[in-house]
Amino acid sequence: MRLKFTLKDHQVNVTPDRTAVAAKAPPGPPMRIDGYTLGVAHRSANAPHGGEMHPDGDEVLYLISGRVGVTLEEESGETRIELEPGDACIVPRGVWHRVDLLESCQLVHLTPGPGGEHRRL
Repeated sequence: MRLKFTLKDHQVNVTPDRTAVAAKAPPGPPMRIDGYTLGVAHRSANAPHGGEMHPDGDEVLYLISGRVGVTLEEESGETRIELEPGDACIVPRGVWHRVDLLESCQLVHLTPGPGGEHRRL
């Protein structure tokens, strides 16, 4: 068990039995587990995919710094939400979405797993 760590280098894996374990964050997208991963993305460019979808649960995004636009592809059409530092949003389960940088950012994500899909650009 790791009592002290940084979210710069680690992510937190929260399993269905609500156990939280800090794990070294892999380069690229967060590791998928059966449960949730908590991490911080430090971004200076958009993700190298055309959107993603999480079938296992809602995703929570919280912006620490910078500015981003979150586009949700809902049945009723696209919804775009702009986040500034301190703003958060919930991406509903099964909704395709993408995060577009308006400025370099630090973004906290609470991402469900183990499933998930990405679209190619």
